[in-house]
Amino acid sequence: MQHVRMTETSLMRDVGSRSVASTGKIAVHQILVPFPVAYFTAALVTDLVYWQTVEVMWENFSVWLITVGLIMAGVAGIAAVVDLVSGKHRPAWPRVGGYALAVLLSLINVFVHSRDAYTAVVPTGLILSMLVVVILLAMAPAGWALTSSRRVGANA
Repeated sequence: MQHVRMTETSLMRDVGSRSVASTGKIAVHQILVPFPVAYFTAALVTDLVYWQTVEVMWENFSVWLITVGLIMAGVAGIAAVVDLVSGKHRPAWPRVGGYALAVLLSLINVFVHSRDAYTAVVPTGLILSMLVVVILLAMAPAGWALTSSRRVGANA
């Protein structure tokens, strides 16, 4: 039987292992963008539940989810601008356009949801929520980044 004895431990970082954050391959907004997507998708779910139950609580949930989604979209937008100003990334215009359209429709949707009664959700609010989710799902295969890494000869 062989025994191994540790005489010295080292907490030095291996030179060959670079973290994703230190290489600059992931942008801060890329971490933040999925949050509004989740909130807007949850708002669609609560709209569908409201449509089936006509329980006001679900309409209130929708308003709050859309509002928090808009706030998080604003934070992600600010982070995207900071990432762009840093010079390590360039805009991915199709994704920026799709994301901006989804946020604009969500802004309209929160105003529609602020009305009273059943007409606050059905049919306009429900249609707007569905459009937002469809737009966001259409952007999903390309990833959630609103920017692309700046590489020579890259077409992304």
